[in-house]
Order: sequence, then C-alpha cells, then structure tokens
Amino acid sequence: MDALARSPSPDAVPQAPTEQISAPPLEVVAPSRQTLPLVLSSPHSGSIYPADFVANSRLDAHSLRRSEDAHVHELFAGGPTLGAPLLHALFPRAYLDPNREAYELDPMMFDGPLPHHANVRSPRVVAGLGTIARMVANGADIYRGKLPVAEAEYRIATCYRPFHHALRSLIDATRDQFGFCILVDCHSMPSGISGHGVIEPPGGGADFVLGDCHGVSCAPAVIETARTVLTDRGFRVARNAPYAGGYTTRHYGRPAERVHALQIEINRRLYMDEATFAHLPAFAKIADTMTQVVAALGALTQADFGDF
Repeated sequence: MDALARSPSPDAVPQAPTEQISAPPLEVVAPSRQTLPLVLSSPHSGSIYPADFVANSRLDAHSLRRSEDAHVHELFAGGPTLGAPLLHALFPRAYLDPNREAYELDPMMFDGPLPHHANVRSPRVVAGLGTIARMVANGADIYRGKLPVAEAEYRIATCYRPFHHALRSLIDATRDQFGFCILVDCHSMPSGISGHGVIEPPGGGADFVLGDCHGVSCAPAVIETARTVLTDRGFRVARNAPYAGGYTTRHYGRPAERVHALQIEINRRLYMDEATFAHLPAFAKIADTMTQVVAALGALTQADFGDF
C-alpha cells in the first residue's frame, strides 16, 4: 500500500491530548492584506523546548538544537511585509518533525504497539529521523529509554495536526483568492554534510538547494525563477541534490490542483555560526536575498505555468 494512502490525513481530527503543551505550537505571521499568491512555511526553525522533553533526553539543550533550521523564519520575515503569510513551527524538530507523515514512527522507540497505520519502514524511520526522531542531525541518540505510545499520540495531536491544519488552511485560502498557490517550504542545511552524510571537501557544496521532487511538485517556472534570482546574486545553486523535497513538498505540491510547492535549502555557513547559532554579519544580505526570491515568485501568474 502506498505510504501516503496508509497514513491518516494530516487534517484528520486529533485525539484529545492528556496534558497541555508548554508553548503554543505555531505562529502565523500574516500580512495586513495578502497580495501575493504565496505561502511560506518554516517547519524546522522552532526553538521552544518543553522542559520535560529536555529532562528526559540524554542530550543537553544545546546538542538538541543541532536538528534546528535555526533562524530560517527570520530569513523569510520579509515575506509578510510583501504580502505573503509565513507559518512558523514553534516546537523544535527534535521534538516532532512536521515534514513527515503523521505516523512515521520507529517501533523500537516505544514501549507498546504502534497504531496499525504507522509507517514503520520508511527511509526516514530507518535513518532515525521519523516524525519523532530517534537521533539529532549529528547522529547522537536523543532518549534515555523507550517512550510511551501515548507520548507519540500527544505530540501528533498537539503539534503535528495543528501545524498541517494551519498550512492547509493557508494554501486553500490563497488558491481561492488568486486561483493558484505557490508554497515555499523553507529550510537550512549544515555546511559540511551532504544529504547522504558524506563529508564534503573544503569549499564544496552549494549555497542553496532547490527541490521540486525532480520536476513533480511545481511548474518549471517556479524553480527557474528562484534559481535565476539566486544565481544573479552570485550564489551556487543545486537542484534536487542532495535535497529534492520532503513530505510537505510531495504532499502539497500538486500542480494539477493549482498548488505548486518548492523546497529551499540554505547553507547555514552563509548566515550563522554553526557552533553557537549566532547570526553572522551576512545575515541581513541573505534575508534580503530571500525577500527578493519571494518577490519574484509572487510576480508569477497562472500563464507562466503553461500546461504544467
């Protein structure tokens, strides 16, 4: 059975949580009036770590942050000023990853049987990076022991489902208003490691990786427009390697339904100190570049997509 068909819809009604989460799960930075047919999503830049999660982890708070796409929502903060809403997950990726199916779960992590619809054999689960990850980005295990299955249900109910409900609502409203929607899924990537865990030579690697699921999730004009803005500014741009697009890009990118999804990965060495997570002096330049990308994508019309 296809994995997407097996997994429940992210818009399904969640089970009632058994406790209150310690922080709101997301933030929508909305323009005063939406004037662009774009939705911006930053699923991995959340940095509010529930105290009980940190207490039950083998890692300290700083080590847990290695999975963050730190500051990415700040880099795209120009989007709302131009007229495009920005959805930002406040919970961290190490706690729950919304760029997965709802139930990509490793049965070895839990102390009881998972629901029958759980996808326990996806490549992300095998790599330790499912909806609830077993490890952080550098390969260090997160947990001291097994988790209750109820904990997985709680995180999915309080974080995953609200995030995807908000994202679906923004996409639908944008398509209703403009006749189509361009979803930009905003991410960052470590400077020294490729998507396959291969250490790159000094100076190697792209500045940006644009992903359209190998030509499936958006019309060519979308990825080409972003590429042109970036290369005109002197950046090195790769397409679909090593990042072609995750669950969000695949699931929502349906050009036949007038939703085009593009994933953007930004090399962290361009804007932050990867050891301390501090902004670099070039942060403002990268943020301005992202604003220019948003403006260029926002200028596209349905006619630019041709028959795609």
